[in-house]
Amino acid sequence: MIAIIDYGMGNLRSVQKALERVGAQAQIITSPDQAQRAAGLVLPGVGAFGQAMERLQQAGFDRLVKSWAADDRPFLGICLGLQLLLSESEEFGPVQGLGIIPGKVVRFAGRAYEAHDGNPGLKVPHMGWNRIKIVQPHPVTLGLPEDAMTYFVHSYYCVPEDPSWTAITCDHGLEFTAAAGRGNLFASQFHPEKSGDVGLLMLTSFVNLVQQKGVG
Repeated sequence: MIAIIDYGMGNLRSVQKALERVGAQAQIITSPDQAQRAAGLVLPGVGAFGQAMERLQQAGFDRLVKSWAADDRPFLGICLGLQLLLSESEEFGPVQGLGIIPGKVVRFAGRAYEAHDGNPGLKVPHMGWNRIKIVQPHPVTLGLPEDAMTYFVHSYYCVPEDPSWTAITCDHGLEFTAAAGRGNLFASQFHPEKSGDVGLLMLTSFVNLVQQKGVG
């Protein structure tokens, strides 16, 4: 079984439906105890970083995610679920994150996003489809086409201290970490559940990873 963490920050049902579509048994959980039978864990999320951390801590999900990552069990983070893995975010902060991936979450800012010389500048939030580039292989990225496009909605992006954490990059005025991965952990800034066939392929690879490590 794959457990999807419900801490009140995201459209969990769309993630659950996408996992079920690729053959997974996916269950939304509201307490860490419900993850005992799970072989895979998913942390989705949209919204403010600080509020998300508060809710994770109140429910005890922060300890669950940290121990899960420390044990190198199959883990998938989505959107805010990637950002929360870093050390801190500058969104209304700095606000301390889970610290699983050393680094910071920062806002898109600079001349590329400002109107000048008749150029309206790039929009923030970065919203819509964009091309991604695989820079470090990971089991979840197996079989992805070179011209893969995924769906983004975010104003902040992750800057890992160690570049080897970066599995996928994307360009929106600068090249940023679109997904991070190491061992059995994989987390994406984009939404695989909203990214068509490419997203379903990635979810299939995650489910395969879960099944290799335990009953999922």
